[in-house]
Formats: sequence, structure tokens, C-alpha cells
Amino acid sequence: MDKLQHLINTFHLNVLTIDDVPESYSSTVYKIKLIDHRSVYLKIPYSKIKFERELAALKRFQHELPVPQVVDYFEGDEDFTGAILLAELNGKPLSEAVDKSLAYDIGVYHAKLHNIVPTEKDLNGPIPTIFHQWTDFLHDHFYSFAKDVIEVIDPDLYDQSVVFFESHLRSLPQPDGPSFIHNDFRPANIIIGENKVSGIIDFESVKIGSTEIDFTKMNRDIFMKYPGTKEAYQLGYESIRPIINLEDVLPFYRFLDAFSSIGWCKKRGIEKHRKFSQENLKILRSLLQ
Repeated sequence: MDKLQHLINTFHLNVLTIDDVPESYSSTVYKIKLIDHRSVYLKIPYSKIKFERELAALKRFQHELPVPQVVDYFEGDEDFTGAILLAELNGKPLSEAVDKSLAYDIGVYHAKLHNIVPTEKDLNGPIPTIFHQWTDFLHDHFYSFAKDVIEVIDPDLYDQSVVFFESHLRSLPQPDGPSFIHNDFRPANIIIGENKVSGIIDFESVKIGSTEIDFTKMNRDIFMKYPGTKEAYQLGYESIRPIINLEDVLPFYRFLDAFSSIGWCKKRGIEKHRKFSQENLKILRSLLQ
């Protein structure tokens, strides 16, 4: 039996149409329109760990943040790591230009995530706690991609990258937390309706760690593209909780993101992701000059 049909039967869905959802890199996601014209999302994470994290995060945050409601879930069998059936949020993933008003609202909701205090139950659940091993986490993260990066960039550039990483790692400020961090907080995972945040999705990489890493993709995809958004975002964020000095951490995390992204492209297929790889190689070179 087709795997998708197996899940449709498991969840007892009366299907009208099925569409693939783009920009989902660690899960297979389908948008399913039902006979009654409601839409639901069927998410199939690539690993059991990601399934458990996503499910735990959605249940934990359901009364704290605008996250998708879990309609049902399947814990898996020999064919599946697990699957989650999600209600549709109002709005669509952020894909347009960001103005100051929207940046402010994004800051508010990002701060609300970081302001959720992990409980003892959270610290012993499926969401990994890495706050007290923050430097070790960053070290392991960098070198887990380094073995792929070294195969696709100039050796001198690789050596410069290692020197940059090791020297800047020691100069980072004290970690800010422990806090829940999304770890993939980017426009595609922010749902927008009427120029306001109506939802946050994709928590399969969520961790309990330091907030500093969570500003990386905001900087890459919004702050550096749309003038004034960084200041507006910070105002929104600080209406909920204090923010760290971003200037102390953004250069390091911009480097780490570019380096890791090149490694990610190598892992997933360098030709398939050539454009993204070249974009990050340009960033890496500019930071190391």
C-alpha cells in the first residue's frame, strides 16, 4: 500500500485534493483539502527524534504561542518514523518584503517564545537541553559540517574558517537562557496574515539553549535586506523581554550559518543546491577578508 494512502487511512481522512508543501527540508509535508473543504497538513519528519521534538513543542506551546493545533498523530511503525496531522493556520508563510510594523510584531512573538520558562519536565523531555554545554554544542555543530565543507572549498579558505571559528568562539558573551530556541526561525516558518504574525511553524529543530543563535536567520533574511527592520524588531522584542547585544554575536553567527550552510549543501547534494552554496560561499569570503 502506498505510504501516503496508509496515513490517510490511519487518520480516516476524506480527501478532496493533496498538494506538496515546498521549503520543508527535514520533513515531507502535504496540504490536504478535505471533502468538507477544510484543509489540514500532514507532516512526516525524516527521523523519530524530529517527530518527538515537533510533537512535544506543539503540545508545550499551544497555550503560549500561535502554533498549529495537533489534530492527531501517529507514533510510527516499520514504515514510518511518525506523522502529525495539523490544523491550518490563518495566513501564509512570509515571502514578501518586511516593513517596520511587521518586524516589530515578529520581534514580539520571537520574544514570547524565548520568554517561556523551561520546567523540570521540559528539561527531562524529548527537547534537548544544551544551554549548560553551549560552547561544546557550537564546537560540535561546526565540526560536524567541517568534514563536508573541506571537500568543496579552497583549503586556504577552510583554514581561515577554522581560525576564525576558534578565536571568536572564545570571545562570545555569556549564554542567554536557558530558553526555548526555534533554531530555524526564518520567514518560511513565520505565518503572516494582514501584515501581522498569525503563526509559527516547524519546531523539529527546537532546543533549550541560548537565544543568541536564534537571531541568525532573522539577520540574514530580514535585517540585512530591509532597512529599519532590525531596530523595529528589537523594539518589539524588548516589549516582552530584554534582548542581548546583537552586535556582539551576529558576526560570529553569520559566519557559522554560512559555513554550515555550505556543509548542508554538500550533504544534500552540491549540484542540487549550487545556488544556495554559492550565496553562502560569497558571505564566507566577505567575512574572512
